[in-house]
Amino acid sequence: MAKLHFSLDGNPLGEFALDKERITIGRRPTNDIHIDNLAVSGDHAAIVTIGNDSFLEDLNSTNGTFVNNKPVKKHVLLHNDVIEFGKYQLKYENKTQEKMPKHNGFENTVVMRPARLVVPASGVEAEAEKIPNKQASLEQAAEDKVSVTATSTLPQQAPAEAAANVQKTGHLQVLNGTESGRDLSLNKALTTLGKPGVQVAVITKRPHGYFITHVEGEKRPIVNGQNIGMQAFALNDHDVIDLAGVKMEFYLA
Repeated sequence: MAKLHFSLDGNPLGEFALDKERITIGRRPTNDIHIDNLAVSGDHAAIVTIGNDSFLEDLNSTNGTFVNNKPVKKHVLLHNDVIEFGKYQLKYENKTQEKMPKHNGFENTVVMRPARLVVPASGVEAEAEKIPNKQASLEQAAEDKVSVTATSTLPQQAPAEAAANVQKTGHLQVLNGTESGRDLSLNKALTTLGKPGVQVAVITKRPHGYFITHVEGEKRPIVNGQNIGMQAFALNDHDVIDLAGVKMEFYLA
């Protein structure tokens, strides 16, 4: 289980286990991690944990949230990241990440290269799009609790279709770039795609199907040529996903 080591100016003050889906941080006593300091906002930040991954979000705080001396709005936490609130620090420890191999290619570090691709199966030309540079904050960034700041106009799965899909295993096949042809089985509860600090999305396997959710980055994932927005979006068989120009086909087998 991941944990946070709490300190002030390098002096240990304790630790917190990330044993809940959502941990809140702030000056209000109602927060899970209470920091009684005027530099900290009442509701300053939140950490959402899904599986072995944790995501930090600044809740529009007055003085901002910093990770490794850099201001962040949303950030995928990595082992040994240091979250800073003024003179207070929370060091993120995730032994599972420490034992994992370094990022290599497709999963967790998609090579971000703008590209143009014609998808023969549908005859529809998919092209990288410019998405408006618009910041959107999450109330919660997990499962169906994600607040909707931009609603996708793409059709969602019918309940019967989604129920049938859960009997099959989802896959992603890379359609372009140096990883073209590579196939990834989505047999885990959560698969992280993208590059921290640039663009990150997660695909979750749920009882009623597979869903893709935007986590980090100004640009959001594109499915079949359209921006999915901030809400968890249900994937259909043979959908084409574009993460900053890297195109992948989602299919069930």
